[in-house]
Amino acid sequence: MTVTTPAGAPARTDPCRADLFIGGRWRPGGDGARFPVIDPADGSELAAFAIATDADCTAAIEAAEAAFPAWAATPPRERSEILRRAYEILTAESGALAEVIVRENGKALADARGEAAYATEFFRWFAEEAVRVPGDFRRSPSGDKTIIVSRQPIGVSLLVTPWNFPAAMATRKIAPALAAGCTVVLKPARETPLTAAYVVDALARAGVPDGVVNLVTPVPTGPAVAAMLHHPAVRKLSFTGSTEVGRILLREAADTVVSASMELGGNAPFIVLPGADLEQAVAGALVAKMRNGGSACTAANRLYVHRSLHDAFATRLAQELGRFRTGPGIDPANELGALVSTGERDKVAALVEGAVREGAHVTLGGEPCGPGAFYPPTVLVDVAHGSTINRTEIFGPVSAIVAYDDVEDAIRMANDTIFGLIAYVYGETGAALAVAQRIDAGMVAVNRAVLSDPAAPFGGMKQSGLGREGSAEGILEFLEEKYIGVDL
Repeated sequence: MTVTTPAGAPARTDPCRADLFIGGRWRPGGDGARFPVIDPADGSELAAFAIATDADCTAAIEAAEAAFPAWAATPPRERSEILRRAYEILTAESGALAEVIVRENGKALADARGEAAYATEFFRWFAEEAVRVPGDFRRSPSGDKTIIVSRQPIGVSLLVTPWNFPAAMATRKIAPALAAGCTVVLKPARETPLTAAYVVDALARAGVPDGVVNLVTPVPTGPAVAAMLHHPAVRKLSFTGSTEVGRILLREAADTVVSASMELGGNAPFIVLPGADLEQAVAGALVAKMRNGGSACTAANRLYVHRSLHDAFATRLAQELGRFRTGPGIDPANELGALVSTGERDKVAALVEGAVREGAHVTLGGEPCGPGAFYPPTVLVDVAHGSTINRTEIFGPVSAIVAYDDVEDAIRMANDTIFGLIAYVYGETGAALAVAQRIDAGMVAVNRAVLSDPAAPFGGMKQSGLGREGSAEGILEFLEEKYIGVDL
């Protein structure tokens, strides 16, 4: 693939970096060990990535700690310009970035291209937010002093990201942290480190000073992340991943009272109200369910369809999904690529098998296809609310449909979960908005299937997370307020 780099930016010299990045230098792990990065479409090895030792992780934190004072003191406009250059580099190289995503993640090329564009936009958005950090200056009500409130960077930030959106989850954290004046240590998922390395390389070429951004890939992950959280220099944790792991990390962060932002699991309800436009609802379900092959915390997971529309909806959805072409994501003709690993494929298959044992019926798909980590589009009907698959984040191309008779029951079932990330409601606008107000979720999409936007606050309620990413709120996660009282 031909890559055109913006004028003035160094060209990428290594299309598949597989080393650690510490203190501004690419380097192997301290003991020379490496782990394989696998293409889930065919099981081939893409690269052997460096394993970070405990000493490497400590070195990354110390590099970030050493770089923090100068970076925090860097004028916001300078930080903004570096982020803008990173945006321009990755925009010019979006095709190459998408190809890396496909190879190690398995998703369809169209999904990877969409992710590359979405990921890159966070650098542009937070380049603009870097120069707009708010403060306060006012006289106290008693008149005895002037209240000054400033915000300053929180410090060294540990960023832990998942495999399902390896570029976007990295940039959604790196961009606001750097805009705020923080230095970072990025720990990407073991399945998708090449994408993280591509993003870090782009930042280095954009002019990020040595030590401001660091990349480590320890194996095993848990003990290394726990040790880094206990390093006195680390003052912020930003994690995207499962609720189970999030709970563990919150306990670890409590030991040193590290500020934690958590974007955790979801189990999104997709509610089709009586009188909804059937064609619009089916089209929305196709996108909300099948975006990223269903491997998204925002994926429509529990489809609650009013009984008056249930049969027609299920039939149309199966018809449309039956036209999907499944195969290696690198082929642009394939609309559904592989899951990230055969292990993930087997988890999805087990959920479907369990649903059938609990009384659900398969109207489309339902069997792994391969070789490779492929699972076909699958539709289940006669799914009971509260069944295992209904309570589990599927993370695959499986649509589990529950029929309901009363809207009050749909709202109750939608809220009957520990999760509260996102929900979807389709119906007449007024009725849909009324239902949206009653859903326990940090985000609700009304008559639309895609909600994520760098300009909007992303985050959940209940056990789906703490804090918000994106929007003007995203940068505040990496800033601390300081109140100064002065007699003027």
